[in-house]
Amino acid sequence: MTNSTVLENLIEKLTKLPGIGPRSAERVAFHLLKNDKQEAFLLAEAIRDLREKLRYCSCCYNLTDNDPCRICSNPKRNHSIICVVEQPRDLAMIESSNIYNGLYHVLLGHLSPMDGVGPENLTISALMKRLEGGEVQEIILATNPTLEGDGTALHIAEMLKNTKVKVTKLARGLAVGSQLEYTSKATLADAIMERKNV
Repeated sequence: MTNSTVLENLIEKLTKLPGIGPRSAERVAFHLLKNDKQEAFLLAEAIRDLREKLRYCSCCYNLTDNDPCRICSNPKRNHSIICVVEQPRDLAMIESSNIYNGLYHVLLGHLSPMDGVGPENLTISALMKRLEGGEVQEIILATNPTLEGDGTALHIAEMLKNTKVKVTKLARGLAVGSQLEYTSKATLADAIMERKNV
C-alpha cells in the first residue's frame, strides 16, 4: 500500500495485464517513476497509438496501421496461397519462422458452440469471398490443434470441398492442445513444411 492514490491507481491498472501480479506491477510503476520522464511519456503515447491507430486489415483481418496491411499489399508474396489462422498473434508466430511466403487470413477466433461462437462470428465469409477471383490455389488450415481449432478447420474444409482450391493443414508436429504462439520456431517450420491434404 502506497501513500499516493495516483501510484495505487497505476499499480491496479498494471495488475490487470496478463502475467503481471501486484509485485511486478509495483516494480514497473516505480521503474516508470524513477527513470526518465520522457520514457514514461513515450510508453503512454505508444499505448495510445496502439488503441487509436491499429485496426484490422480489410482483406486478411490482421492487425495493421495501413490498409491493406504490408503482407497483403506486398507483390513479392505468393498470392496463390492463403494460410488461415485463428488470431493475429498466430500469424506473427508463423511469420517469425521465415519459411512461409504466402498470404494470410485471420479468423479472429474459432468455432465454439458452447460459447455461442458460430461461423457468422468469424471471418469465414470474408475468406470465401477472397476465393472468388480464382487466384487462390491453396488454403493452409493453421488453426490451433485443439478441439475447437480442429472443428473450425473441419468446417472450413467442408465449405471448400466443392471448389478447385487445394486444402491442406499443418502437420501434426504440433502438440495437441497447444497454442501456436507458444510453439518453437523449429516445430512450427516443420509443421508448415510437412502440411498435408485434408
